[in-house]
Amino acid sequence: MSTRFRMLLMAGVALLVTSCSAHAPGSQPMQLPAETLLPPGAAEITSTPDQRGSDTCDATASLRPGVQPRPGDMPAGSTMAAILARGKLRVGVDQNSFMFGYRNPANGQIEGFDIDIAREIARDIFGDPDRVELQPLDSAHRITALQPDQGNQQVDIVVETLTPTCERRKSIEFSSAYFVSDQRLLVPNNSGIRSTADLAGKKVCGVVGTITLNPILALPQRPTVIGMSNWLDCLTALQQGQVAAVSTDTPILYGLKQQDPNLDMVGDALAQDPYAVGIQQDRKDLVRFVNGVLERIRGDGTWQRLYSARLAALGPAAGPPAPRYIG
Repeated sequence: MSTRFRMLLMAGVALLVTSCSAHAPGSQPMQLPAETLLPPGAAEITSTPDQRGSDTCDATASLRPGVQPRPGDMPAGSTMAAILARGKLRVGVDQNSFMFGYRNPANGQIEGFDIDIAREIARDIFGDPDRVELQPLDSAHRITALQPDQGNQQVDIVVETLTPTCERRKSIEFSSAYFVSDQRLLVPNNSGIRSTADLAGKKVCGVVGTITLNPILALPQRPTVIGMSNWLDCLTALQQGQVAAVSTDTPILYGLKQQDPNLDMVGDALAQDPYAVGIQQDRKDLVRFVNGVLERIRGDGTWQRLYSARLAALGPAAGPPAPRYIG
């Protein structure tokens, strides 16, 4: 053994002994903070704009599709022709909602049921479902991303578990519904919480910009509502005991539960909400075109195939929701 190697070995042993002695009995071991801080942007919510609005409109009714053009041959001057010329369909999506729109850690790609719906729209414009440019949006910016009058337009469509409401229809247009969900609670399976009646004095996590905050804030014995920017932050807060429950649509909760089997969905439905594609308000031709795509996937078995591939864990599907049309 060389002298140089012997000296390096002795130095390493000395370093190891020093490190171990720092945690010997009587010494002060490293202490974790007593309370893990919530992520940046998290805050208590005491009120939120009513995104549902009044019942004076038929929120799920959309424009009737016309004759569907062939892929690659969009009508001159149409919104679809401009998208075709650009070469990509720009789509606002989620990357934190397991099963609907999430970044697959195995390949780094954003995948899910919503993403598949967007690809079917691209298929009917280009003849190629891969002609999409996916732009992750947090829930609070799904509407403003479609508002050019505010200088905010970033995408052609939003496919992100977005529910049409009368209030939201003042700002953007919607396709017909392609999925329907209800809202429940997600809690640790030993929490003792079985319904909303057990939430008094407790903290519930929701995401800013979602309509699922309103039913929680409207409870007679209202809990403390903590707003986050995405559902994975809510999951972490629930696992760390910083909140007692998470409340939103069942498929999103089921996706969180899939990531932690120690969680359980409980209680009756607080609300029932459809999902539709969000579209810029003055792009009526694109609304009719998207509705034509949704008619195709309902009728040719594509919707059921996508459901089986992405959402089978939710149980057997009753089929796609029937469209409601006006005009």
